[in-house]
Amino acid sequence: MLPLQTDWSAMTTAELIDQFGGLIADVVAFVLAFVVVYVLGRYVLVGLVRRSMDARGFDETVAQLATKTVQALSFFVAVAVAFTVAGFGSFLAAFATLGGALALALGFAAQDIVANFVAGVFILKDKPFEIGDWIEWEDKSGVVRDIDLRVTKVETFNNELITVPNSDLANNPVTNPMANDRLRLQFTFGIGYDDDIDEAADIILDDARSNPAILDDPEPSVRTTELGDSYVGLESRIWIDDPGRGKFKSALSEHVKGVKQRFDEAGIDIPYPHRELTGDIDIQEVGNLDQLQATGD
Repeated sequence: MLPLQTDWSAMTTAELIDQFGGLIADVVAFVLAFVVVYVLGRYVLVGLVRRSMDARGFDETVAQLATKTVQALSFFVAVAVAFTVAGFGSFLAAFATLGGALALALGFAAQDIVANFVAGVFILKDKPFEIGDWIEWEDKSGVVRDIDLRVTKVETFNNELITVPNSDLANNPVTNPMANDRLRLQFTFGIGYDDDIDEAADIILDDARSNPAILDDPEPSVRTTELGDSYVGLESRIWIDDPGRGKFKSALSEHVKGVKQRFDEAGIDIPYPHRELTGDIDIQEVGNLDQLQATGD
């Protein structure tokens, strides 16, 4: 009885191997192909991308995004190669078709998010502004407090926090007064037509030179820029270094205040607009009340 039982066991094992041997080989091939491709992508390709991003001076956020993207691509490529090596091409084709349809649907549904995401990548790469910079766009301005891949947070001069989609900043002109070490400011002072232009210009220059926040090089200057209805416009052009919200406002405010006080002491008028009406009014005498009423009618 034992030999019969042994033969039966041997036949069963042989049948199992014959029936599932191909599947086992495919599974082993799948696992080996996946491990080899994923390890190469995860540890070799990701390392190369990371070193390349660091060597080119990319922002840390962009570098992390690139490495995570390469990691995800390595996983999907490893799965695709493993399915191909294991002989599951039909399953892979069906999966790719389904994945493409899902990606297309998600792309239409999240196109604004994708646009802001891509704009955020370019902002972090090109660096038109950085955290702490004072920027102006459209009719708004403020100091950049945070730059994310989807939005940028800007603090206004009224201490309000604006969350701006990155696509708005990437698709519209953005002025960054803090991009350079020095910034030129200008303010137009109006004086009366009877006042001496040279005297007023000297007063503006004297005040600018006495202000410690205003640079001597480049030196301040005054230009006659306007002949208004009631004033002559003198534009003061001054330079400051290390421009920022506080220094910009305080330097210009002190300059305007100082010039106004000096104008008052020198008797120079800062006129306000006024209009003079001329013409004739004819008045006819009315003989009596009845005639006045008849004329009114």
